[in-house]
Amino acid sequence: MKFVIALIRHETNTFSPVPTQLSDFRRGTTLNGPAYGDAARMACEGTNSAAAAYLDLARDMGADVDFAVCANAVPSGLVTREAFEHLCDTVVHSAKQGCDAILLDLHGAMVVDGYADAEGELLRRLRACTPAGLPIGVALDFHANFSRELIRHATAIAGYCTYPHVDVYETGARVGRSIRALLERRSAPVLLWRRLPMLTHMLRQTPAMQPMKDIMDRAMQAERDGEVCNASVFGGFPLSDIPCAGFSVVIVTERDRLAQGQQLLDELCTLAWARRADFVFPAAPVAESIAQAKRLPQGPVILVDHGDNCGAGGTTDIMAVLQEVLAQGLEDVVAGPFCDPASVATLFDAGVGAEVTLDVGGKTDMPALQLQGQPLRLCGVVERLTDGDYTVTGPMYTGMRLSLGRTAVLRVGTVRIFISERPQEPYDTGVFTHAGVDPAQARYVLLKSRQHFRAGFEPFARHIVLVSGLGVCSSDYSLFPFQQLPRPMYPLDADVGLEQTESWPAAMPPMTSGAVA
Repeated sequence: MKFVIALIRHETNTFSPVPTQLSDFRRGTTLNGPAYGDAARMACEGTNSAAAAYLDLARDMGADVDFAVCANAVPSGLVTREAFEHLCDTVVHSAKQGCDAILLDLHGAMVVDGYADAEGELLRRLRACTPAGLPIGVALDFHANFSRELIRHATAIAGYCTYPHVDVYETGARVGRSIRALLERRSAPVLLWRRLPMLTHMLRQTPAMQPMKDIMDRAMQAERDGEVCNASVFGGFPLSDIPCAGFSVVIVTERDRLAQGQQLLDELCTLAWARRADFVFPAAPVAESIAQAKRLPQGPVILVDHGDNCGAGGTTDIMAVLQEVLAQGLEDVVAGPFCDPASVATLFDAGVGAEVTLDVGGKTDMPALQLQGQPLRLCGVVERLTDGDYTVTGPMYTGMRLSLGRTAVLRVGTVRIFISERPQEPYDTGVFTHAGVDPAQARYVLLKSRQHFRAGFEPFARHIVLVSGLGVCSSDYSLFPFQQLPRPMYPLDADVGLEQTESWPAAMPPMTSGAVA
């Protein structure tokens, strides 16, 4: 028996000005780009990844493994066609050599020049080059966007049930159980899917809190109780201007339990649609949020600049929130990481202990939002210089090796500012502790994140203040010039019914619910 395994992950923010090249698919490796074969296996084995679960499944079943590629990039703009074709060709080549199953660790929100649903195109190509009925199992991020192309070519699908994503390995194991049952002729899975005309705000998506909690709890209960094989709720990635963005539910069930699967699909979608207003995040002015944080009596206070989060495609070089922190005189602050390779070079040239004045950040314009980069002039002392390498010890992507690139710590008064060559969302305290700085001892910690910071920082936080900074990750969707998104779409439009709902199979009875008044 032989499995082909591949990991290709990218969350594409179509409003980001930063294109995604092949060399960017290096996260989790020590290479300048993707890993292949044994190097791919080494990058994933023992980590909190779906691919690691696939490797364990293969070992348990005595199957040989062709690990085609491990390609994981920080969220950013459109993936270049050249990079996509290379990654697709690599997996297709492995599949053409023959196998008993293909196991994919994908994101589900990758957009390529020419392909709105890149993962769907990958599956289409795999179906075209392999025998009919070959099992293809797919693990997907909670923020996956679905087209029918992805659904129609997959055999089994499971999505993360957590945000922050701490159940990635278990998601792969869920996919693996479905594929194993099929290979052992104990199951014949059928997929059901529905996408609602609704963009949920990512700050309202976390399944640990309402309004998503009841929806995800019901899906997980149905899976535990054996009502269906897999039940996955996808918040979707709203910052992709594509025809298939939005909230989705996928059910994997048996042919003899189609009616039960359909009933669960209807139940979950009806519950989500009824709570659509609760998925809207009301933003407050930056100055007001910083003033609120300053009034809090005890720290650590986590300040979350969610408008410039590289975990959703942000440039991480917008300085407006840090500027307000300095203007309001907050003290004992750890901030960052801010991505600015040019400033890092200047600080490394200056050396530890040097007093410097330089313009940090603001190097990137954002034409989609008609915003120009605004650097922030800082005067401080170079406190530390590092290689930026660390291993994740927290619950999200545990064991993965990450690198910020060369990283400098600039101290401005009592504010320590981390500036790095590469963007990295701070979901693990390693972004700071690798340089000998313990964020749990600071009064304030300023992060560029949205929800993933909770994995590493919420356990020691006394308070969390969400700060609606500028950027291509803004929670104010009215700022974005959507052109490809189906309309009407909630909450962008005032009068939204369910005419834009899509389902698989297409012949499923439609949902019936009134429009938004």
